[in-house]
Amino acid sequence: MDASRVADRRRIDRRGRLRYCPGMAQAMALPALLAWLVDEASASPAPDRFLAEFGARLLADDLPLAGGTLTLAVPHPIIARRTWLWRAETGAVIEALDLAGGPLNQGGREWLAELGPVHQETVGQGLDDLAPDSPVLAWAGTRPFGRRGAARLRQAARFAAAPLAALTQRAALTALLEAYLGRRSAARVQGGAVRRGTGETIRAALLYADLRDFTTLSEAVEAAAVIAVLDAWFDRIAGAVHAFGGEVLKFIGDGLFAIFPVTGAPAEACEAALRAIVAARTGMAHLDAVRQAQGLPPLQFGAALHLGEILWGNIGAADRLDFTAIGPAVNLVSRLEGLCRPLERSVLISGAVAAETASPLVALGEHALRGIAAPCAVFTLPDA
Repeated sequence: MDASRVADRRRIDRRGRLRYCPGMAQAMALPALLAWLVDEASASPAPDRFLAEFGARLLADDLPLAGGTLTLAVPHPIIARRTWLWRAETGAVIEALDLAGGPLNQGGREWLAELGPVHQETVGQGLDDLAPDSPVLAWAGTRPFGRRGAARLRQAARFAAAPLAALTQRAALTALLEAYLGRRSAARVQGGAVRRGTGETIRAALLYADLRDFTTLSEAVEAAAVIAVLDAWFDRIAGAVHAFGGEVLKFIGDGLFAIFPVTGAPAEACEAALRAIVAARTGMAHLDAVRQAQGLPPLQFGAALHLGEILWGNIGAADRLDFTAIGPAVNLVSRLEGLCRPLERSVLISGAVAAETASPLVALGEHALRGIAAPCAVFTLPDA
């Protein structure tokens, strides 16, 4: 074999360093820990699993570990950095978040320092392309690591650069997809459900809500204030949806469409949706109290709940898709929300949901909905 082919197989970079290629771990007869980092660690399903496995293998390699942390920077609207904390005694991993604009937890260093002497490595240290937000690994020992132990941890961090780069990329992609699509939809897209026209029929409790008189408000105040109002409203309603296991599928102007998929008894999804509405109303009441203290008017909103089947999947143009839900049930919940103003109620509930819940409701009779053939039995909350 000529020299050029050998160099190509080994992937020697411009600085003369030997880069990894498949089978290199066996050819180089690396220790078990480093061979794992080269050959297998990139397939770790998530950073927490990587850290737990890495720590366990370091322990098996006779390093006196009490715990460890892994810190990654992720592109996210509210999270600046994520830190996973691993405790050697139990093998458990917990996660700590640094919120954008908030205080930093210093990569869990205070937590580590309570366990023992700390050794920290910025992964990729010494490379020309080291980024300021490179992953950080830190370890606490049951006793000082000494020069030899520190050198072994430093070497392990160097070999961890490639798998951590892959994990960081996957974590960043997941964070962005979840922020823009929602957790369930993001998981479906990442799982390969990306072909136009494909989807599945699921049963879910549906929630549709929007602000009242938002057009008038948006014409009366500057754009920055309008955005602040929308953010405050969506924080309350979307936060309540997520708190009770639902997923926001779409923001529509000042409106929101969310689902609570039926995974067990339909009553569970309906009760979760009802609890989310109650929580959102409480949050909006607190927001209105703050606005009143500032001399601002309250924010009125309407919301509707329905239970039905939806087609959940990819819809759109050939090169621009939306992972969303369609179907008669979606149309009904939207039309039902439109009755909130004429019926002077903030929450309306369809007969399909009322039939599944034990919560006390007030019957408002049957009402015709625009574009819906059959009248809909309508209910509301006692104080709505």
